[in-house]
Amino acid sequence: MANPIHRVKIQFSTDKEIYQSIKNIFGFYPENIFLYKLALRHRSVAKEVAGGTMMSNERLEYLGDAILGAIVADYLFMKFPLKDEGFLTDMRSKIVSRSSLNKLSQKMGIDKLVKADKDNNKHFRSINGDAFEAVIGALFLDKGYDFSKKIIIKRIIGVHFDIDTLQETEINFKSTLLEYCQKHKLELEYKMVKELGVGYRKQFEVEVVVDGKTLSSSRDFSIKGAEKLAAEKAYIKLIPEVL
Repeated sequence: MANPIHRVKIQFSTDKEIYQSIKNIFGFYPENIFLYKLALRHRSVAKEVAGGTMMSNERLEYLGDAILGAIVADYLFMKFPLKDEGFLTDMRSKIVSRSSLNKLSQKMGIDKLVKADKDNNKHFRSINGDAFEAVIGALFLDKGYDFSKKIIIKRIIGVHFDIDTLQETEINFKSTLLEYCQKHKLELEYKMVKELGVGYRKQFEVEVVVDGKTLSSSRDFSIKGAEKLAAEKAYIKLIPEVL
């Protein structure tokens, strides 16, 4: 909860609308509003700063992706103490999948806050899910890991996901992508390109390469999980109407 002085500042701020929007969606007032404004700025309307650097939400999206994945993994690990790694990986993939985050962004109203080139939105089919991840990155930098974890579990997973139903949902983009590539005589390859971290924090980065062209990449705590997430991103690029 914002302190009284901060709340007075908000009332007279030129950013009052976004302050209130974040409060309505997540239940708190931001401290550093710049982070959230940046999280909602798509690369199609990036601002140029000193040295020619283009400021958009891409870096925050990268951070939010990692934070969201870690918190969801922690949540599932504690909720299902007897389930194996394969089950946990599948469940995490269902929650943090691109199509899931796109729908979640629209359901929560984040999509209405995104600043983007409306004439070219059709070329960025994951714009809303990307913004959602960027907002999580902003939340982490603004409020820290523990606060972010509480918000994600109580106001996102607890409100917008039926975990019991999700267990019965089968989404296999790897198989679907393979079928598509076979049908259209395209060569499909998964490349494990990077390992990040050590021990139980280690993540793997996997790229999906179709006919020699890298279409997508994703990170996860297992190679299998990274392949699933990267397969979904690649399939959405090939067949955007899946969203």
